[in-house]
Amino acid sequence: MNKFILLAITLICISFSLSGQNRFDDVQIKEYKLTDQIYMLEGAGGNVGIYIGEAEVLMIDDQYAPLSEKLMAKIKELSGGMTTKLINTHWHGDHSGGNENFGKAGAMIFAHENVRERMSKEVVRGDQVSPPSPDIALPVVTYKDAMQLHFMGEPVLISHVHNAHTDGDSFVFFPESNVIHMGDCFFHKRFPYIDLNSGGSLNGIIEAVEAAAMLVNDDTQIIPGHGPMASKSDLMKYHTFLTTLRDRVIAHINSGGDEKTLNAAQIVEGYEDWSWGFIDAEKMASIAFASLSSKD
Repeated sequence: MNKFILLAITLICISFSLSGQNRFDDVQIKEYKLTDQIYMLEGAGGNVGIYIGEAEVLMIDDQYAPLSEKLMAKIKELSGGMTTKLINTHWHGDHSGGNENFGKAGAMIFAHENVRERMSKEVVRGDQVSPPSPDIALPVVTYKDAMQLHFMGEPVLISHVHNAHTDGDSFVFFPESNVIHMGDCFFHKRFPYIDLNSGGSLNGIIEAVEAAAMLVNDDTQIIPGHGPMASKSDLMKYHTFLTTLRDRVIAHINSGGDEKTLNAAQIVEGYEDWSWGFIDAEKMASIAFASLSSKD
């Protein structure tokens, strides 16, 4: 291959890499204080939860890798300490992309066994191929159904929910503080993404929300995977949307309809303002149809 062509390809790759990095340059990490010890951090990607102890911090999710320094700086500002324990609610890069950086900084990473399994393998999405995560980024403590930590004297309940957003989702519940992080089993005031290729399902998300509803009460502060802080009332509105979506799509399937005849506007009627950049009405209806018509 001509050396000038090789140079051009190299420059194009560098350009794409820099543009990917640059999109995070203006991101600011905002904190929302929930209790004296617990905060939600908002940046780009999934919401982060932190529990501040004496000179150490328990962290839930860590967004994209380019934001690690900003997250570490915010945690240092709020706590004076560093992240020693990190829980991934699932494997997606907007929630686990910082694992390598936090692992190198000394954090012990916890997650469901399917999270480690998926992060250990090459991921192919369309024409995009992502290599396996390095060992330092992988969870070192995994569980099948649930586990309990004790952090600064408070129990931390980590519960796996089956085939919801993915096949490796977990809730992280602080019963004494009455705070729960639901990961991407809860998209607040927006259509959810259901990763069917990673074992997710619409029925599974509905069951996950119902499981969470049994843990929380009217005073529980709920950290969603995406969107603003929420309450049980917000969670139940989300449940109503999910069951309405399910029932409308099932009715369409039972009437002999296929995906081509699916009317997205009718399927999401009443929830139009939940559309956002990644999941609009068409995509939401298509995901729901694919999930409910699957033979798996």
